[in-house]
Amino acid sequence: MADPRGFMKSGRELPKRRPVDVRIRDWQEVYEEMSSEGVREQAGRCMDCGIPFCHNGCPLGNLIPEWNDLVWRDDWRVASERLHATNNFPEFTGRLCPAPCETACVLGINQPAVTIKQVEVSIVDRAWDEGWIRPQIPDRQSGKTVAVVGSGPAGLAAAQQLARAGHTVAVYERSDRIGGLLRYGIPEFKMEKVQLDRRLEQMTAEGVRFRTGIEVGTDVTGEELRRRYDAVVLANGATLGRELPVPGRELDGVHQAMEFLPLANRVVAGDIDDSPIDVEDAHVVIIGGGDTGADCLGTSHRQGAASVTQLEIMPHPPEHRPDSQPWPTYPMTYRVSTAHEEGGDRVYAVSTQEFVPGEDGRVAALRLVEVESVDGKFQSVAGSEREIPADYVFLAMGFTGVEPGGWVTQFGVGLDERGNIEREDDYSTLADGVFVAGDSGRGQSLIVWAIAEGRAAAASVDAYLSGSTNLPRPIPASARSLTV
Repeated sequence: MADPRGFMKSGRELPKRRPVDVRIRDWQEVYEEMSSEGVREQAGRCMDCGIPFCHNGCPLGNLIPEWNDLVWRDDWRVASERLHATNNFPEFTGRLCPAPCETACVLGINQPAVTIKQVEVSIVDRAWDEGWIRPQIPDRQSGKTVAVVGSGPAGLAAAQQLARAGHTVAVYERSDRIGGLLRYGIPEFKMEKVQLDRRLEQMTAEGVRFRTGIEVGTDVTGEELRRRYDAVVLANGATLGRELPVPGRELDGVHQAMEFLPLANRVVAGDIDDSPIDVEDAHVVIIGGGDTGADCLGTSHRQGAASVTQLEIMPHPPEHRPDSQPWPTYPMTYRVSTAHEEGGDRVYAVSTQEFVPGEDGRVAALRLVEVESVDGKFQSVAGSEREIPADYVFLAMGFTGVEPGGWVTQFGVGLDERGNIEREDDYSTLADGVFVAGDSGRGQSLIVWAIAEGRAAAASVDAYLSGSTNLPRPIPASARSLTV
């Protein structure tokens, strides 16, 4: 264990955030680097709790108490080895995961939880700085080939695991660059793309081949991939955005969040000079109170929006864990992200009734009404209708499943009632040799689940190709965490 009295001597501390008036003028990451001694002190708060429930909260099964202890003992290199034993990309999860491990931390029962996420990202950042992270090239090649469709966290994790097992792996991505939502959905201020690019360099050195600008189902068919490769992993995500079918949806200025965010990322990357959806001096309304909505919020601040209002149909969440969501479950409590700290209004318990047209077919306002839950259903509150100005409206209400298309028939797979690809507990589909991992089989979920499923699906593919596997054994595809 770490410091036996650490949790009694030290309180929970997080790294400082750069000043709001400074950071909204650039796209650099929000958090400042924490000193090694500060991280060691935080790692020392990890208890000898007997049964580490943080393992239960983490779908990857990260060896959290072990690397906390190693950091406290100042053995950072071995801590990095422990961290990478269960997680291919801790620099992604350390920045983007909502840390369900922390809400399951035993210390969190009656004290602020251990800063697990901060220790994790500090370990991997130091490992990169020290040169400890290097390509892991297999001793021999299996002669088997695998196609991975989609280059988000699930696809990348599956590809890296399979390449390290000696298989020849090609990743197909319809965008012009590899990374999926990591590249074009996550704003730079949450994760600078250097974190992604150096992992891709490592994977290239390990033998993974990347095929960009190829739309599977159109540019290359599912049948062709199945003939060309010994196995296929579908990791193309649940990218079908949830719609809001109210009057005025067709007006200019009303967009899905994933129409707005990728363009902003392309400007930051230097791919384009200006975004066709730029909200400078505009009144912005974001419908949806989750992470994607917060990403739209932070992006709108940096583009210079005149005002930003974020709407949520659910009531204002409680400040503290409600009795109905006991430890170690992930509680729905009021959280203030870095984007919320930067400004904007958050409005709860409201429903959009209409997008009000202005001139030239553009949206000019949004008509909303307050709602309350009656017998489990939302009902409008009489007399509560009002309008708020809206030059742009972004729909950030989540995703409903994979994008339908001919590729489903081409691969011979089926979709379940939720719009996801049907699969068995070993991640196999109705088609022989075709497997599915991540959101495309699970539905919209967390990055930590995507990586976990990519690793698990890779083990099943390896066993399918080789008859057995030394890769980490898969978690059942039907598994559900207490956190999601």
